[in-house]
Amino acid sequence: MSKIPNMAVHYFINPAYDKSQKYGAKQAHVLDADALKAARAEIESWPDYHVTPMHSLQALADALGVAHISYKDEGSRFGLGSFKALGGAYAVGRLLCREAGKRMGRDVTMNDLRDDPDVRQVCATLTVTTATDGNHGRSVAWGASLFGCQCVIYIHATVSEGRQQAIEQYGARVVRTQGNYDQAVHQADMDAKENGWFLISDTSYPGYTDVPRNVMQGYQVMVAEAAEQLEKPPTHIFVQAGVGALAAAVCGYFWEHQGEERPVFVVVEPDKADCLYQSAQAGEIKAVDGALDTLMAGLACGEVSVLAWDILAQGTNAFCMIDDAAAVATMNVLAYPQGDDPAIVAGESAVAGLAAAIGALQDAKARMDLGLDSKSRLLFFGSEGDTDPVLYQKLVGAKAEQVLAGIKLNEGG
Repeated sequence: MSKIPNMAVHYFINPAYDKSQKYGAKQAHVLDADALKAARAEIESWPDYHVTPMHSLQALADALGVAHISYKDEGSRFGLGSFKALGGAYAVGRLLCREAGKRMGRDVTMNDLRDDPDVRQVCATLTVTTATDGNHGRSVAWGASLFGCQCVIYIHATVSEGRQQAIEQYGARVVRTQGNYDQAVHQADMDAKENGWFLISDTSYPGYTDVPRNVMQGYQVMVAEAAEQLEKPPTHIFVQAGVGALAAAVCGYFWEHQGEERPVFVVVEPDKADCLYQSAQAGEIKAVDGALDTLMAGLACGEVSVLAWDILAQGTNAFCMIDDAAAVATMNVLAYPQGDDPAIVAGESAVAGLAAAIGALQDAKARMDLGLDSKSRLLFFGSEGDTDPVLYQKLVGAKAEQVLAGIKLNEGG
């Protein structure tokens, strides 16, 4: 059994958390069971839908001194390589229903988007757009292709060529901007207003909430799958965050469905893009400026989604930060597993939650503060596979197919 490397984690216990706090109207306005039911009915009807795997990592759990580790693997989601396929595409469909309905003077369903020639003719005149680090833009482009509208995707300066090409394969026009992710977001917003396009963002802000809410509703389909796949409910969930939409989808689901019995919930960010951590410390939303130059590209966000904050501000037990080295080490832990655990292909943004948990379990004070012990059952959401295959091979020393076959060409990391 290979040795698990030491990982540093910085954490902040959230003083606003209250276990007895009910999942109230403020939270239900963002995500609730009815919205999830509608999203699930639609998404489960899409071509090639299947429930993604839940891996049991018992050998890793034994090595870390906990009862069980479960890892929801989103690498096969709709062939797009990440959970983002659920949110962006669903939001595109919901927006097109609204906009086509306005133009046609009647209700338009998602089935109409696929099957009604008159509706598709209207949709062909509409353009959706977004800014992305890669996965969200790929989902929006795929949704645009699925439902028959035009698409323009903005990427910032450091997004890899591989991720750009993955977006372009769905027929989208890709525009590369200068600066960081948040600057690309502002550019997409400005150009959308100027050109009459429709912004499909997972980041919400005052005056722009309907589309991001739909994105988060799509994400909850994954969470519902995970809850049904588990033999026993988790005691702890560590979830990575960019703007907070994924984390809020997970937190909201378990808060709404389990109330005071919900798991300890920990939000994890890169130390170079820690807007949620900073917001929790300040007790209000705070933006993080600068290059946000983290290897975890999908988490390189400096601005918090206001909808996500409505759930996370009081629903999160603790906020954590990890560095890039911890992410790379955890990719290798999954690629070259403990004992009989399966090899898992996980991208650099997929592993932040697990990296933080490993770091916490290696720290006696963190174990105590987060209530981690030999009875703990941990759940993680592996949000992407090798969405940048070239980078993945560089970091773990083998291609995805070689990892799954148990082959290592050279030392990763």
